[in-house]
Amino acid sequence: MSTVPSDVDVQALTRLYPVLDDLPAAERDRALREQAAWVEAPPGTPLFREQEPCRGFPLVLRGEVRVARGSSQGRSLELYRVAPGELCVVSTTCLFGHQGLSAHGDTVGPTRLVVLPPPLFDAWCAHEPFRRFVFGVFADRLADLMALAEAVAFQRLDQRLAAALLGHGEVLQTTHQALADELGTVREIVTRLLRRFERAGWLVLGRERIELRDAAALRRLAAGDTAGV
Repeated sequence: MSTVPSDVDVQALTRLYPVLDDLPAAERDRALREQAAWVEAPPGTPLFREQEPCRGFPLVLRGEVRVARGSSQGRSLELYRVAPGELCVVSTTCLFGHQGLSAHGDTVGPTRLVVLPPPLFDAWCAHEPFRRFVFGVFADRLADLMALAEAVAFQRLDQRLAAALLGHGEVLQTTHQALADELGTVREIVTRLLRRFERAGWLVLGRERIELRDAAALRRLAAGDTAGV
């Protein structure tokens, strides 16, 4: 749902993306109010789809966008997530290359974002600080994607699942399907691995809930120490 930006919205955006302060203030504020789309989206809202033309460049104010690549078999591999203050590499590539989107993006929770139309994105990229910021984030994301490709190619799925369970506290509110989507596999395999972890005493499974009981064992597995696994 499109909304009208307030002064607070514009100030929040520049706090999250300080590079915007390097743009001419009057020109920037007018463009944000008159050209950009300010969107409030509930969880699970599709923001863009694979092979479609890119309709704009998203800047996230609140919430999170999950960017994933689908397959003809209906599987999905999460590439990365865009949080407030971050940029979307897939959108950047599409806009720079004038080609279709190579992945799809959906909101994870209630999300507020600003979508810059392609002509405005091109105009802002003519300013060196903004262009340097975009390419800097692009380079960081590319390194993340290379690490993901390496993990998919060379790391065992049980290691990747163990790593995905860590870093979220003792209790995860998630589903087996969500974990499968994140890892680019099918729910049945994730369920089988989780039950194996449960039998080992590392976690307890509940309805859309996973309670970690032995994070140290999961960390050892995630690091590649498979002795006794």
